[in-house]
Amino acid sequence: MYDRSIAFYFAILVFVSAFNTNSESLMSQDSPTLSYPETKKVEQVDEYFGVEVADPFRWLEDDVRQSEDVAAWVEAQNKVSFGYIETLPFRKEIDQRLTKLWDYEKYSAPFRRGDRYYFQKNDGLQNQFVLYSQDALDAEPKVLIDPNTWSEDGTVALGGLAFSDDGKYLAYGVQKSGSDWRTWQVMEIESGKMLADKLEWIKFGGASWSKDSKGFFYNRYDEPSKEDEFTSLNLNQKVYYHELGYDQSEDELIHSDPDHPEWGFSPEVSEDGKYLILTVWKGTDDRYRVMYKDLSDPDSELVTLIDNFENEYSFVGNEGSTFYFKSDFEAPKKCILTIDISDPEKRNVIIAEADEAMQSASMVGDNIISNYLKDAKSQVKIFDLAGTFVREVSFPGIGSAGGFGGRRDHDETFYSFSSFNRPPSTYRYDLKTGESKLLREAKVDFNPDDYEVSQVFYNSKDGTRVPMFIAHKKGIELDGTNPTLLYAYGGFNISLTPGFSISRLQWMEMGGIFAMPNLRGGGEYGKDWHKAGTKTQKQNVFDDFIAAAEYLIDNKYTSPEHLGIQGGSNGGLLVGACLTQRPDLYGACLPAVGVMDMLRFQEFTAGRFWVDDYGSSKASAEEFEALYKYSPLHNVTDGTAYPPTMVTTADTDDRVVPGHSFKFAARLQEAQSGENPTIIRIETSAGHGSGKPTSKIIEEVADQWAFLAKHLGMKPSFPESE
Repeated sequence: MYDRSIAFYFAILVFVSAFNTNSESLMSQDSPTLSYPETKKVEQVDEYFGVEVADPFRWLEDDVRQSEDVAAWVEAQNKVSFGYIETLPFRKEIDQRLTKLWDYEKYSAPFRRGDRYYFQKNDGLQNQFVLYSQDALDAEPKVLIDPNTWSEDGTVALGGLAFSDDGKYLAYGVQKSGSDWRTWQVMEIESGKMLADKLEWIKFGGASWSKDSKGFFYNRYDEPSKEDEFTSLNLNQKVYYHELGYDQSEDELIHSDPDHPEWGFSPEVSEDGKYLILTVWKGTDDRYRVMYKDLSDPDSELVTLIDNFENEYSFVGNEGSTFYFKSDFEAPKKCILTIDISDPEKRNVIIAEADEAMQSASMVGDNIISNYLKDAKSQVKIFDLAGTFVREVSFPGIGSAGGFGGRRDHDETFYSFSSFNRPPSTYRYDLKTGESKLLREAKVDFNPDDYEVSQVFYNSKDGTRVPMFIAHKKGIELDGTNPTLLYAYGGFNISLTPGFSISRLQWMEMGGIFAMPNLRGGGEYGKDWHKAGTKTQKQNVFDDFIAAAEYLIDNKYTSPEHLGIQGGSNGGLLVGACLTQRPDLYGACLPAVGVMDMLRFQEFTAGRFWVDDYGSSKASAEEFEALYKYSPLHNVTDGTAYPPTMVTTADTDDRVVPGHSFKFAARLQEAQSGENPTIIRIETSAGHGSGKPTSKIIEEVADQWAFLAKHLGMKPSFPESE
């Protein structure tokens, strides 16, 4: 089973950014005076519900691969940005220390398919993780797939796995330059032989094998034109069955719906092989239609089980004709319910909604494993198939747990656990005894006892109680002078939990505080918490973030001139909106791959999905007014002293197209008063974040931390060996 949520594809799992100060006094006397490239303007005006809106930088939306003008602008901006970055104090020391910290063995939690175990590992500084196989947990691992051999610069990544039921074949995705497009190929596992099968134009999907292992179901789009490959809207997804040994052009079309080109379809074969479950989605909300097909009858048709988009129905597994779903049907914090397809109108709730929000569920052995969040901390409970509580999994502190996959014939599952000050460890969990056995523990060059993690609660503008994690070295003095990095996301039902990050560890080692609030718009407290930060209520998210900054200042953790803010993707929008609304509150800003033009995001690639969270400038006057009021691009004001800001994006980002960041940076440079830098760092041969090689990540983080150190008044110390 693979993740069907488009919100998953929109989210960035690990962002490491920070933001600079609006106080010119912190800029040293030798700071270079930046001269930005001149950005031409065009006469472009659009009308929304009677309101005329100028868009003079519209030409920067053009694909950099297709437009010589945009390519020249990118080159000129990078020349300024990287020239400035080279002048930053501590850049070399930060890079050296970060490289050393990063150089440790990293393991995913193992999983079992067929008679083998699999896991992914990075030796330390490898650009991409390597897939290994084992005949047993204590057997010598063997390299199965090493993406590091696919390109010299490490920009080609492994982008999805699907094992045949008998464990003989592996279908896997290949991702180039961070693009969301995947090409899928097939390997015979025992011999390592590559089959001739090659499937293209797959995005937001994976593969699910038929029980006989002769082929698999998958979803894909039609081939786009060359000039529109990375910018055009993704419409008319279709479901096919691919039989091994045949060309993709001969694949059997299983389902399409030309009357609803915006709908997407995620196929999944039930573990017993009898049913094809087709989950139908049309946006980022967890609201699905569901269809199924009886695969034991070659003449069977698809049958509609859920015929509306009112609730979540995420398929967990089945017991014969009884289907198990994770759902928010009459349960905003989610429940597990069953539907017998012989009596589809009846819903039987077997695991009721809890006080905590259910994040995921899996069926392993004769158990349902449910992962909850208790104030954004992992809580995992085991139930039997009737929904009777068995036990809770015990964890070694405040942190994040993930994994817990497996199959019905397994009596074991695997998971990983980490926290801000606890590197990832992987465990085998015995479903019969409830025993967790440590398999591997990351060895990182730091002492976790030197750091502490706490959780506080503060009130937002409207009185809503919001949690926030704060991590730092032990013994810091709360005197208002600590360089502090405030990071958040606040959207798409994505939950932020306390996980380990080498870059954040280095930030704390350098003397900084790291703070992460759980804003509305996320999924930490269920459906109502999410909806309270969407569409015309999106301002709640920004208010929550601003209140977090004020809490840190009021409680003497930091002060405005020492406070940096960070966010990527939807979090980039968050930073952009808060930067324009309260430029006085922050010392530095690092908006990464952000959605900055809230009036036109739906015109490109996956942007049309995001109307579930944002609304649309075309939907209604009310939604247009709400978007226009906070859209970062449209709320930059001439003559304002904005904090030092480094916008980051990438030329191959086909999730949030780089035109968002290009236009925002151009407008910010035009409006900025004073000498605070407003630069844009544009990565080449990289996308939204997924698949980015280690070398590029380290370079980007070192640039960001050096930028922060300079503008937040940090005087970092480094271990003597450095």
